[in-house]
Amino acid sequence: MSSGSGAKGFFGLIWRILEGIRKVLHLALLLLIFGLVLAALHTSIPIVPRTAALIISPQGELVEQLSGDPMRRAFGEASGGPAPETLLRDVTEAITAAKTDSRIKLIILDVDDLGPSGLSKLQEIGAALRDFRASGKRVIAAGDSFSQSQYYLAAQAGEIYLDPMGEVAVTGFAYYRMYFKDAIDKLKVDLNVFRAGTFKSYTDQFSRSDMAPSEREETSVWLESLWNAYSQDVTHARSLPGTALKDFIDEQPASLQAVNGDMAKMALQRGLVTALKTRRQVADDLKGLVGEDDNNHSFNAIGMNHYLAAVRAKHLLKSKSDAKVGIIVASGEIFDGRQGPGSIGGESTSNLLRDARYDKGVKAVVLRVDSPGGSEFASEKILREVQALRKAGKPVVVSMSTYAASGGYYIAAAANRIFASPTTITGSIGVFSYIPTFQRTLEKIGVKIDGIGTTPLAGDLRIDRPLGPVTKQLLQASVDHAYAQFLRRVADGRKKTVEEVDKIAQGRVWAGADAQRIGLVDELGGLKDAADAAAKLAQLGSDYDVDYIEPELSLREQLLMQIRSQTVRLGRLAGLMPQRTEVEHILDPLLEQARAITQLKDPRGLYSYCWCREPRGP
Repeated sequence: MSSGSGAKGFFGLIWRILEGIRKVLHLALLLLIFGLVLAALHTSIPIVPRTAALIISPQGELVEQLSGDPMRRAFGEASGGPAPETLLRDVTEAITAAKTDSRIKLIILDVDDLGPSGLSKLQEIGAALRDFRASGKRVIAAGDSFSQSQYYLAAQAGEIYLDPMGEVAVTGFAYYRMYFKDAIDKLKVDLNVFRAGTFKSYTDQFSRSDMAPSEREETSVWLESLWNAYSQDVTHARSLPGTALKDFIDEQPASLQAVNGDMAKMALQRGLVTALKTRRQVADDLKGLVGEDDNNHSFNAIGMNHYLAAVRAKHLLKSKSDAKVGIIVASGEIFDGRQGPGSIGGESTSNLLRDARYDKGVKAVVLRVDSPGGSEFASEKILREVQALRKAGKPVVVSMSTYAASGGYYIAAAANRIFASPTTITGSIGVFSYIPTFQRTLEKIGVKIDGIGTTPLAGDLRIDRPLGPVTKQLLQASVDHAYAQFLRRVADGRKKTVEEVDKIAQGRVWAGADAQRIGLVDELGGLKDAADAAAKLAQLGSDYDVDYIEPELSLREQLLMQIRSQTVRLGRLAGLMPQRTEVEHILDPLLEQARAITQLKDPRGLYSYCWCREPRGP
């Protein structure tokens, strides 16, 4: 046998082995996918134990609407895609149902995986937990450590158990922005900014190197409102002095030194937690309360998602009323056209409102707004549909979540009534436009632009040429007109004069409690309060049904959404889910600003947008 034939036979054998391995792996992958599909199609209703603890364990940020395309969410989390999110209404619905469920003896709060979340959302869950405790049932929180958001919820429990190696990281709220003026100057970029509103500070990041005095003034007001609300809620829930959190922060260096650097012991001494216990110790204690689960040698319990599946299945069997309150969620920035979940589209959100108008079973609508604004043109489209609903005889009540600012307030202005949380960030009634030009940047590398136009305006909006004086005049006039229209929309909806609105507008941001005091908001309350008000306006009585009006998912999208949780779980078990680094968390604000700048595309270049991101602590 020749050496060539031997080599050929050897490599042929290697190839056949590798090909066999490839086929086996391919078959295994197909079987895995097939198994996931079968599991997703298996729709058995979970069984709630006769005696159990309900485990509330939110993942990631609390949101009004899961963001992103359903297909992306289905597989994205397992491969480092969208961060985990938990629907606020899932948490409150589970707690409310458990209050009157004799099988649920207590709630276990596991908030270790809860991410930074808006204070107003935390307050809604806190209210549900306090209502649950008022029924005589216990709420127990247990955690390895507590961040600021996590501790707010833990504080609403009657008992808080912290791991002896853990800590309570409450530091207060802060509001910092990045300013790019020096970088823009170095790059020789001319950013032409046009705005209406003394306090409209979004574009300051391009034109200043520091915070403007006007922004510092308004920010200090709403920032203190939020921190005071957080402090009051926590100290009241823990029966601590009103200054307990302030003292905890101010005296932390000396307090920590006194306990030899033991963060957990310091939290215990300050009354922030009930006792120091490991999760295993807490689980052993719970066995005596709800019994032991022989399958996993822990206490009898049911998770929130399984419990909701059981509760909702039972609810479906009940007869439904022909008269209902429709709830439409408007969450995220406002863009023109059709947008996916987690964003508000001028067309897509308008279509949902139009569907509610033509649905004979929907007698009133609650528009749940959680938005810092965006395109003014898209906001106007949505507002027109709100007006059309009211003209059709269907009341519209707005429920503001964490944000309802700028365009977020614009779409709310025409409602019959407006509800907000005391810590909602709202107002910011103002308009701006910005156009960068790069002619000086190009000149630095020897590129010059020259030519001719038939009119002074021809070619004046090229980014490689400076804006002419006529164009600047026109743009500022357009911004002023848009601001005047914004004022009229608010004045009409709030039954005020334009002059009265202008005094409290000017782009100024308000906390919900202050917004009520000045008349931008009617009442302080949550989503349930808004739904009750809508039902009352529609004369539905107290026993009404609620229906979330959302885009219908295709069969394929529903299937993918069902297998998402199993895909994510398998990814975690296999170690395939990359963890977000601290650097990514630090860069988040910069990346979010860059995304907003590039995606907020209004047909006329006019924006009602508020960079008033709520500070959420560590």
